[in-house]
Amino acid sequence: MFHQPDLFDTVRSDRSMPPSALDLPEIIERIAGVSSRPRYAFMVLNLIAKAARRTNGKAGPYVVQDDRRIPLRDWLSDSLVPMAQRDARRRSIVDEVRTRLAADDALPADKAEAARIIDLEVRERVRRSGRCNVSRAVSDLVRAGLVRRHYQGFRVDHHNRGAQREAVYTITDVAAAALAANS
Repeated sequence: MFHQPDLFDTVRSDRSMPPSALDLPEIIERIAGVSSRPRYAFMVLNLIAKAARRTNGKAGPYVVQDDRRIPLRDWLSDSLVPMAQRDARRRSIVDEVRTRLAADDALPADKAEAARIIDLEVRERVRRSGRCNVSRAVSDLVRAGLVRRHYQGFRVDHHNRGAQREAVYTITDVAAAALAANS
């Protein structure tokens, strides 16, 4: 019978080693085997591991930072924003936002306030695209067998994964052990 691999199938390894024997280079090799952006996926894995250390291997649905509960994907996206600070695409987003706000006559005369408004809009756009990038990277990590994903929140039994639910990522023991040995 024909089998089409699902986006969330895990990679099956031909190795006869027990899963606990994986080390960091093997983790990277696994990620590189399933991801078109392995460095980004590895950074996401490290951040998930950092968030999961406090909660018995599970990260999400919220991360507490400065006494605020932040949805996990927003926290991951915000944590990776410094990687895009010098990106030409980000600079073009700033120019696009400034032009649109100026055309709508929504920029105040005060330059500091105008810069703040532009920064908030750019941050929202970057966060939105960052959430998508994080989801793609987590899908790669799920396929690599390093992370499990489920959702918590309102309408848990809803057929659509959305419905006001937030992602929870559980790092596997193999990935946790490999990352802990190198931290």
